[in-house]
Amino acid sequence: MFSQEDMQELLAYEGNGDGVVSVYLDTDSARQSTEAIRLTARGLLKEVQPQHEKEAQTIERYLDLGYDWSKPGLALFCGQGGNFFRSYPSPVAFRNRVRLGPRPYVKPLAHFLDHYAHFGVIVVDRVGGQFYEYHLGESQATESFTGEEVRKVKRGGGSSAVGRRGGGGESGPGGGDHEDEVAARNLRECAAAAGRFYASRPIRRLFLGGTNETVAQFREMLPKQLQSCLAGSFAVDKDMGESEVRRRALELLRQANAEREAQLVERLVTLHAMGATAVVGLDDVLQAVSDKRVEALIISDGFRYHGYIDEPSGFVVANLARSPLAESELAEVDDVIDAAVAQTVAQGGHVEIIADNPTLENAGRIGAILRY
Repeated sequence: MFSQEDMQELLAYEGNGDGVVSVYLDTDSARQSTEAIRLTARGLLKEVQPQHEKEAQTIERYLDLGYDWSKPGLALFCGQGGNFFRSYPSPVAFRNRVRLGPRPYVKPLAHFLDHYAHFGVIVVDRVGGQFYEYHLGESQATESFTGEEVRKVKRGGGSSAVGRRGGGGESGPGGGDHEDEVAARNLRECAAAAGRFYASRPIRRLFLGGTNETVAQFREMLPKQLQSCLAGSFAVDKDMGESEVRRRALELLRQANAEREAQLVERLVTLHAMGATAVVGLDDVLQAVSDKRVEALIISDGFRYHGYIDEPSGFVVANLARSPLAESELAEVDDVIDAAVAQTVAQGGHVEIIADNPTLENAGRIGAILRY
């Protein structure tokens, strides 16, 4: 699984000067044949041949013999005539693309890390709950809590169990006070158990699964820290397995990310209009990156621009008229946006790649929220 350490390795890559081939693929074999995916990859790799024939052959050989096609996305990096090779399968499909540059092209991976890192799911009913921790769409840990069985007292002295795991057993009109008390106690204890489970697992977003009534009651019992992470809920079928829970959560995560992106762009343009801690437009953003002031770098998907970089200092520029350094002191790069992404991540900032946002397009396709 791709990690922050893997990202740092890619950012620190120093090759032999011949460049790195970076390939991102949609490898969802449920929607297309593996042979069709290989043909797409071969077509992309023609863009870097014949200068990087060995790298292209290494990638094609991996797709033919080494990849297990178990994930819908794949990022590949190859340089030094095939001696440097990294493969990162992803539970989320990438847009097909190839890049050749002095360092690995990391924009899509930075976006992936930012959007799918550390989230949790709790599936809850009147008896207890199941806790899940995910990172980049993959299960990291799970734990369950089971409380007292909720039994409904029948008229005539008998009883029957209600509230099986998966969402059934809501108390309807005429339900006894005792069963409601038991269910409420179960939910309180389940919320406390969830707090303990996630205490050592710093999730960024939390989703709840269950019936509307149970979820509404349970969310109010969660510790405040978990309440602040809540990002959505979904209905749960009693027979729903972990893979379906994950699929539902990923759908909600995409929706939550889209809403967050829209809010982030709105915050960006508002701060900029106020003359506060934000800049928009290529030149001003690159200056902020060079000054190491960027907290969040916000880029339109697909935005590329020719530019220059001073590797020792991390200075990046597109317009030489804005540079205190002479052109001879700078290294020319095909995509200065990617260089800005690498510098931002290395400085501890985060990167947002946003598609189909007219407000960001009108602001020059790039902006940054600043630390100061």
